Amino acid sequence: MQILESLKWGLAQKLELIWWKRYLKKQNIENYHEWKKRYWSVFLDEISWGYTIKKSDRILDAGCGPAGIFTILPQKQTTALDPLLEKYESDLPHFNYEMYPDVNFIPMPFEQYSEDKKYNLIYCLNAINHFKDFQFSIFKLQELLVPGGFLVLSIDVHRFEFMKQLFRLLPGDALHPQQHSRKDYLDLLLSDGKLRLIKTLIKDKGKVFNYEILVLERLS
Repeated sequence: MQILESLKWGLAQKLELIWWKRYLKKQNIENYHEWKKRYWSVFLDEISWGYTIKKSDRILDAGCGPAGIFTILPQKQTTALDPLLEKYESDLPHFNYEMYPDVNFIPMPFEQYSEDKKYNLIYCLNAINHFKDFQFSIFKLQELLVPGGFLVLSIDVHRFEFMKQLFRLLPGDALHPQQHSRKDYLDLLLSDGKLRLIKTLIKDKGKVFNYEILVLERLS
């Protein structure tokens, strides 16, 4: 089973890089960056839960991609992590480390990341269904938060149990090795009582998936 999961994850990473290359090929660099910053600004407004980001907050953008939310955060306190960062820098003209000199970039899978200090805010946006180890990653996200810290998770969730099981068996969505329902996420996130759900938002309803945002607070 572990070998199969590793193969699925490796394929998904290769397909992710191909997707970005194709998507950004016709995108003007400056226009794309401006559009992405507007997108993230609107995103933050939509998910507002009454918390104001402080310059002293330690922030993690987990699974950041080449233009993640790190682009509009207080950069001196922000860490951006993604296993494809070095590939993005070498293969995509839309991203390089020099564009964000104060961001702490970590080019590695989230499961391998080790950090003694905790974070006030963790954003894991459009990323958890790309991770290799779902359960381990969920618990790791919560353990990296300080008490009173917040996890913002955006996810594609299966609407129907039958389709979820089908996608798990067949390569219907090879870009995403993790296929889960909203209940799967919440059952795991809330299982040990260390997190509480404080806000949910359905940004998009699809025929197979809903795109949802969850905001959770670390209690202890």
